Amino acid sequence: MSLIHPTAVVDPAAELDSSVSVGPYAVIGPKVRIAANTTVGAHCVIEGHTTIGCDNQIFQFASLGAQPQDKKYAGEPTRLVIGDRNTVREFCTFNTGTVQDRGETRIGNDNWIMAYVHIAHDCMVGNNTILANNATLAGHVHVDDWAILGGLTGVHQFTHIGAHVMAGFASHISQDVPPFMMVDGNPLAVRGFNVEGLRRRGFTPERLAAVKQMHKLLYRQSLTLEAAKQAIEGLKAEMPEAVQDVDHMLGFLAASTRGIAR
Repeated sequence: MSLIHPTAVVDPAAELDSSVSVGPYAVIGPKVRIAANTTVGAHCVIEGHTTIGCDNQIFQFASLGAQPQDKKYAGEPTRLVIGDRNTVREFCTFNTGTVQDRGETRIGNDNWIMAYVHIAHDCMVGNNTILANNATLAGHVHVDDWAILGGLTGVHQFTHIGAHVMAGFASHISQDVPPFMMVDGNPLAVRGFNVEGLRRRGFTPERLAAVKQMHKLLYRQSLTLEAAKQAIEGLKAEMPEAVQDVDHMLGFLAASTRGIAR
């Protein structure tokens, strides 16, 4: 308890590991659970049914676990779940889920979330993502592992952003963005594939060649989406080292409900 500043207001029912640090004037509600070595900065408000894992650093003035900004919300006990080793910078706002979805907003592990980011109800954010300043996720958005969203990027509700996507500054994302792609603009345009990011993550030349070919089939050969999917399926025989990447792309395309950015 010596790590909790005397001006912080921590409800006696909250469950905080003894190693959790809480800064001045922070407010932590009764249904909050925080695991080991997490730091909560000054003036943070953490409320609702919120579970936070280990080794997170939450900077001052963040608001986590508030009710969803959804007029249908009627006080149901929905949740916010945050994993381990995340950095959450100043003035971020993460809301709990709604019963119209799975009732949970979830942020994974090792994410770098910069100031003023908003993550709305029922969003699912994976691992190792970067959300730059003022990136805004509307309700029910899914952001897969290793995605990067530039500052001031806005994401429409129910949109799915694939793994390893990179979205440039002030992008307006209203359709699903397939894995590995680089996008920006308003209206959104696909500019290429995230070759440098994939290299940094250890993609072999063979896997990079397969991603390049998938980008070409989707965006450079004037194929219909169905024709592109069939051609991408054929890459598994041509490029056996990239079967997992091809399957990942095909699974994403099959599951898309808003249509893909093209």
